[in-house]
Amino acid sequence: MWYYKGEEITSIEDLPPQTFGFVYRVIHKPSEKIYIGKKVLQFTRKAKLTKKDLAIYEGEKGRRPTYKQVISESDWKTYYGSHKEIMALIKEGKQSDFRREILTCVPNKKLLTYEETKALFIYEVLQKPNEYFNDNILGKFFRKDFEL
Repeated sequence: MWYYKGEEITSIEDLPPQTFGFVYRVIHKPSEKIYIGKKVLQFTRKAKLTKKDLAIYEGEKGRRPTYKQVISESDWKTYYGSHKEIMALIKEGKQSDFRREILTCVPNKKLLTYEETKALFIYEVLQKPNEYFNDNILGKFFRKDFEL
């Protein structure tokens, strides 16, 4: 279950309008360690047109399209993060050991990356290895860089 501002979130409609994605934190209750990340609610992919789709263009001049854009909901409802430790615990069936909270809802892709990065720096996730699972920011800044 996801929580946003104290409320349970079960569908996209429960989030503010125009939400593209969100920045979240996952708290491992037994250790109190936190993972901060971002998640997109929907994604767009290319799908080959079917014969039925192509029939619409019958008799029209010019080049017919071969693909269409398809919008699909992501796996956000069952997502816990991309960190290996978290994924291993989820695979063992320990979902109840985690609390998932949405920190910020964001209207576009660029702001989503910005808000996630901002949160990672504000919470100093790389300097606090005992408190956070995160071990890098943007694949450029790593926890090992802070170890002396």
